[in-house]
Amino acid sequence: MKTTFRIAGPFLLAALIWLLAGCGGRWAPFPVTATATVAPPTATATEPPAPTATITAVPPTPTLPVVTEEPVLQCTPPGCASPNVLTCPDGDCPGGCGTVCSPPSEMRAPDFDGERAYDDLLAQMALGPRIPGSPGHTAAGDLILATLDDLGWAAEEQPLSYQGVEGRNLIARANEGAGPIIILGAHYDTRAIADQSPGEQATEPVPGAVDGASGVAVLLELARTVDLDDIPHEIWLAFFDMEDQGSGGMPGWDWIVGSTYMANNLDVQPEAMVLVDMIGDADQQLYYEGFSDAALRAELWQVAANLGYDTVFVPEVRHSMLDDHRPFLSRGIPAVDIIDFDYPYWHTVEDTADKVAPESLERVGRTLESWLENKP
Repeated sequence: MKTTFRIAGPFLLAALIWLLAGCGGRWAPFPVTATATVAPPTATATEPPAPTATITAVPPTPTLPVVTEEPVLQCTPPGCASPNVLTCPDGDCPGGCGTVCSPPSEMRAPDFDGERAYDDLLAQMALGPRIPGSPGHTAAGDLILATLDDLGWAAEEQPLSYQGVEGRNLIARANEGAGPIIILGAHYDTRAIADQSPGEQATEPVPGAVDGASGVAVLLELARTVDLDDIPHEIWLAFFDMEDQGSGGMPGWDWIVGSTYMANNLDVQPEAMVLVDMIGDADQQLYYEGFSDAALRAELWQVAANLGYDTVFVPEVRHSMLDDHRPFLSRGIPAVDIIDFDYPYWHTVEDTADKVAPESLERVGRTLESWLENKP
């Protein structure tokens, strides 16, 4: 709102001059007419107190792996809990937790056929129990050697004698001289007594479909399908004798006789050894085995995860086994036991072929094939 006042007359002028002089003001001419602007009432604002600065400690920023033109990432296979560690793009974790990733590569699709492997299992089962010293045991060894020979692998026998019984490890080699040696192993004998069965069945032999034939079947199908041209390693397939007769299986016998003999008589130092034992169960559960080499174990389980098998290959320790990998570990050779020891028909008369799934054989076989063919 705007209001205008008109001031006139000498009286008022004189009064103003007197007032200014009396108050110590300084007189200056001014127009007779003055205009004043009266502002409308406003609310009184109370200024808030000045804010107080709060200092909060900021944690240091975690250091991440350096990224160059070709990213160098750190590897976290299953089971690693290291912070600020990344997963390799192609899943290849060659040295376990916190190691440098290999460059991404196109992984060759595995050719391993679970149905063919199952046929190899049935061929063994047709021979009956494969107890050391029995006709079925001899026939099983001959069948393995004949199959390997047909597939072009250089196979040989390693004779051994134990508690008056003659046995033989069977060893097939390929890519000889191509690079460091990798051994894949399985036992081919079956237990003489089903001591986990009830009553009179406890003295009957174990048929050995999962515990015996399934591991052999995986190795024989690998002999057919693995692309040796893609593998810069010498590969051995080892079929161990006299593994399963300890704790009264045969009187006075110990466990893992054949693998112990082979490991003790090695004149080379292999780069790695992988055992497949009891892997054919239709309800397959493959947990970490406690004594196995941690880095190699994580590497294999990562390959399985890349193939979509992460619900079966579980990266947690559940069992620690006295098995055919242990003599190689004792020699300082990184070794892993791939085993399903939650198999409910272990050492019973019910360990028969109907408990085996070709898909279970295929998962293990394809994991090993992919690992071998994509291993640097």
